[in-house]
Amino acid sequence: MPDHFFVYPAYVSRGTTRALGRRVAQPVAVAETTLEEIVEVAQSLGFTATSEPDKQYPRAVHAYAGRVRIAKKAGVTKTAFLRQLATALSQRHAEGGKR
Repeated sequence: MPDHFFVYPAYVSRGTTRALGRRVAQPVAVAETTLEEIVEVAQSLGFTATSEPDKQYPRAVHAYAGRVRIAKKAGVTKTAFLRQLATALSQRHAEGGKR
């Protein structure tokens, strides 16, 4: 079993439907985010995160939006992590954007 999982920006994007890959609820999804912002927020949540900008999301093969590699932690599922990430990103955006 891998010691990591991947997070694509589409997972937390408000502009993406569930059918096209959004993995969090619409109210906590963000309008737009960058790989760097996902890395910063993941690290602030205590995870090791690495940006992979040259990768493409399989459901959108025409766009190279990149992905973030997240090291797993015991007892934290990918779904739980995505909820934490989306909530933190939403709060960050509500507070006035990037810091």
